Order: sequence, then C-alpha cells, then structure tokens
Amino acid sequence: MNTETHQNVDLSLSSLIRASFGLTLVALGLCGFVYSSAATGLGQLIFPEQANGSLLIEKNHVLGSRLVAQPFQQAQYFQARPSAAHYDPMNMAGSNMARTNPDLHHIVAERLDKIAQQEHVEKSKIPADLVTASGSGIDPEISVQSAMIQVKRVAKARHLTEENVVQFVEEYTTQATFGILGQPRVNVLELNLALDQLGK
Repeated sequence: MNTETHQNVDLSLSSLIRASFGLTLVALGLCGFVYSSAATGLGQLIFPEQANGSLLIEKNHVLGSRLVAQPFQQAQYFQARPSAAHYDPMNMAGSNMARTNPDLHHIVAERLDKIAQQEHVEKSKIPADLVTASGSGIDPEISVQSAMIQVKRVAKARHLTEENVVQFVEEYTTQATFGILGQPRVNVLELNLALDQLGK
C-alpha cells in the first residue's frame, strides 16, 4: 500500500513538472515570439514611420527624431527645454528635485537670468517650460510662447524678418490633441531644420 502510494505521488509530481514545463514553453512562445512578432509586424505595416522612431532623414542621413530633443546652443536656432538627462535618450530622467528644493530654485534662477539676458525679455515673460526640465529629459516640444520669445534672436542671427520667422513658428505649431488634450506646441527640431532649408 505504501509502495503504491509512493509511486502515485511520484507520477503526480512528474506529471505536474511536465505540465508546468510545457505551459512555460507555450507561454514563452506565445508572449515572447508570436505576440511580439505580430505587434512588430502590424506596427511596420500600419505605422512604419512611428515604428522606426519617427526619424528625420535627409539624403540618407539621419538628422534626429521628432520624439527626441537636441541641444541647440547657437543663436540662429530655437532652443528646447532644459534637460536633466543631457538630452540622452538612454538616460531619460527628470531632475527628481522637489519644488521646495533650494538647489532647484537656484538652477531655475540661473536659467531665468540667462534667458532674460539672451532674449532681452523680462523674467516675468519667460514661460515655465523654458526654465524647467521635463519628466523625460528629452521633450522635443516647447510651448508657442517659449518659441515666440526666441523669434527676435533667431531672426537677427539668420538675417530674416521677425514676421518671416513667426510664420515658421505658426506653420510648425501642433494644436492640442483632439482640441482638448495638452496645449499648442512647437517641435524644436523640425522648426530648426525647416529654417536651415532656407539657406539651401
């Protein structure tokens, strides 16, 4: 009796192990291969540009991505939001500083001073997104107000009229999604590349 019971336990245990192992293989196959392959294939079929990173390409050369901010320092370029990740998509992060952090206040004050001097505007006119880092650190867009206070500098550096540069800002302004989500915004990289095309 004891021998039969022991054999039954062994059989039940081995069956359980085989079933668990088989279920694991099936789950890995379905979730790890079939699902990911189907999702990748559908992405390439329906949204090929987005699936490949929303890249901006000129003459077979990748200039950047519509989804990733780049640091522009020269006077003829519109500048993106500050980045706590140094604009590195492999190191996406916010500053992780609380609003009451004295270091954050000091950093924002320095940015306000720099922008006020650079754009010749009052500090009270500077939008918050130009002095605060985004949560990702690679936000490619700025508010329309942030773009407008840079128009004078960019126009002067490129020897264009301010009206001409404003037209570019308006052309590359994306309205709120569905009219209610978010706010009107400007993709900095696309705008700068469009302005560069004027000289070509």
